[in-house]
Amino acid sequence: MSTANSTPAAAGSTRGPFLTFLGRPSSGVVMLFAFYILLLLVFSLLSPFFMTVRNMMAIGSNIAFIGLMAAAGTPLIIAGGLDLSVAAIAGLVGVVIAVLHGDYGMNIWLAAVVAIGLGALVGAVNGLFTTRLRLNPLIVTLGMMSIVSGAALILTGGLTKPLMVQGFNWIGQGRIFDIPFPPILMVVVFILLSIVLRRTRFGRFVYAVGGNPGASRLIGLPVERVQMALYILSGISGAVAGLVLAAMLGAAAPAAAAPHLLTVIAAIILGGTSLYGGRGSVWGTLLAVLILGTLNNGLTLNDVSSFWQDVTKGVVLMLAVSLDQIRTRALGE
Repeated sequence: MSTANSTPAAAGSTRGPFLTFLGRPSSGVVMLFAFYILLLLVFSLLSPFFMTVRNMMAIGSNIAFIGLMAAAGTPLIIAGGLDLSVAAIAGLVGVVIAVLHGDYGMNIWLAAVVAIGLGALVGAVNGLFTTRLRLNPLIVTLGMMSIVSGAALILTGGLTKPLMVQGFNWIGQGRIFDIPFPPILMVVVFILLSIVLRRTRFGRFVYAVGGNPGASRLIGLPVERVQMALYILSGISGAVAGLVLAAMLGAAAPAAAAPHLLTVIAAIILGGTSLYGGRGSVWGTLLAVLILGTLNNGLTLNDVSSFWQDVTKGVVLMLAVSLDQIRTRALGE
């Protein structure tokens, strides 16, 4: 009996304390939180302007549209999907609102609804090609990114269009109890998605579909419908992010969100969502978005070149993917 009882302990001990820690579901979030605190301390020492209320509010506003895209991208990747067109959708939505309102005189709010509907339509097309035709989501959404980006450039001739409407601009510049509205909206979206993923049957389907789609089909789970719904949600999130960004800038630029696609993907993976599907957390994604936004802000305050900031983002993404591989092995997946 003693031999039988000692075997699991011995097997566990060979992994070492670090791999054992990584094998815990909460390990990713714990490490991210610790790293975020360390990041705050380091930049506080490097710049007297970093740890101020004004700068913290600025970080929240600047990451809000990125967080909105990453929030919906998280359950999509958990379910085994991928959307590289989300940032292009964000750029197109701002352009569509500006064109419909500025060139055709459409009511700004009706134009916003039409633009969000367009985002949902693009998401539905992505879902149709990946779920019904069984095409690789990387290729499908990469192609869609090119189509959507091109459409935005065609509509504007590659130029930025002004979008200054007081009520509309409040979405990106307004405050509630002196807190900028964009980060409030972002946090609300994360809370709602967390409830859906953890408290509903649909949320359980998301994890099951990503963990083992073949087995999910065998037991009767609606694999294609779940993934289709998530692609539509991703399209809507890209549209809302584009609306917030256009309202914040007071202008619609075709490629306004495109440079942030890498940040969105990096945040999702860094947040602990597995590239293989079946595992992830929206709260891990939120922490990763905060880390990347804080890193960008801190480097800017310390006069680090934007070129080096791009290098840093690439390094973070590679480290995130590497850590995901280590976590997967630690969990024995």
